[in-house]
Amino acid sequence: MNRGWQTKKLGDVCLIDKRQGVYKGLPYVGLENIESHTARFIGSAEPLGVKSSTFKFSPDHLLYGRLRPYLNKVMLPDFTGHCSTEIFPLKPRPGLSREFLQYWFLREATVEQIDATCTGARMPRANMNAVLDFNFPLPPLPEQYRIVTILDEAFEGIAIAKANAEKNLQNARALFESHLQSVFTQRGKGWVEKRLEEIGKTQTGSTPKTSDQTNYGDFISFVKPADFNADGSLDYEKEGLSKKGLAYARVVPAGSVLMVCIGATIGKCGYCDQDVTTNQQINALAPSGGSSNRFLYYQMLTESFQRGVIHRSGQATLPIINKSKWSALPVWIPPTLAEQKRIAAKFDALVEETQRLAAHYRRKLVALKALKKSLLHQAFTGEL
Repeated sequence: MNRGWQTKKLGDVCLIDKRQGVYKGLPYVGLENIESHTARFIGSAEPLGVKSSTFKFSPDHLLYGRLRPYLNKVMLPDFTGHCSTEIFPLKPRPGLSREFLQYWFLREATVEQIDATCTGARMPRANMNAVLDFNFPLPPLPEQYRIVTILDEAFEGIAIAKANAEKNLQNARALFESHLQSVFTQRGKGWVEKRLEEIGKTQTGSTPKTSDQTNYGDFISFVKPADFNADGSLDYEKEGLSKKGLAYARVVPAGSVLMVCIGATIGKCGYCDQDVTTNQQINALAPSGGSSNRFLYYQMLTESFQRGVIHRSGQATLPIINKSKWSALPVWIPPTLAEQKRIAAKFDALVEETQRLAAHYRRKLVALKALKKSLLHQAFTGEL
């Protein structure tokens, strides 16, 4: 630790005012009004009273949420108000900067240390008495201001870079979506509309009795909705059926297109390059020789096709489209198989490029998160 730094208990450098009251005419802050990681207030500054007792705070306080899911919620209020009793107003003593204290609460090591104090089965809460007993690194006030200035500038730059990376990631996905829509809405000459059942065999999966474990094994893959990957490929390794279990299932031949047709992931699409079986949540189409499964897979991703799935699934709490309704869904088919394959190949290349860009921007986001973590570590070990 650098010269002039001291190690004190957190309770020696700040106070928690636990006096409760029913306050009127003041803005209210709940945990939902503090944005994670940023300390930004996302509520209303209009006066809001609540019937239960709350804590009062002023612009001299730091607000800290003590529920386990919100241990990274810290706020520096610039107004007087009242807050939930799940938020503790901490008032720094002279010699401690509010901003310096805020960054200490946001660092990963502090969050992990506080998390270890949480107790309670339904809604774990931090033990604030234990937190006040934590060691706190306290440099001289001018040094605190210097560190805060560096972190403010760095975090502002990180926030801008993160926003740009997220925007570019969205743009990469939007580029694919836009091309997908344009191909299937600006169709070429000779395209014809057909129902799925007119271009191949449709079927719904089934589940052999799970009470008989001899139905399960590694003879053939047994695909469920969770086995659909983001790029349309399937995870064949999670579960399988035995030769005996196959007698109670239906084979989906290699080259088929599959879709989840029930529940929260209804409309999720995939394709198989080997024979598989599926559970009853999945419908499958095995195209005849005149249709490309990859072409059909991409068409099923379009907004119009997905809208048709939702429209025919009803408005129940659990959306479901049965095999007959799914089989009647229309698709547009170019006049030749070669053209279908050419279009699918272009989409394959675009998907590959989109995934490359997405991976690049995801790496950037990971690097920015690591940089933020590193800066906070350096700040409180005297290395900044």
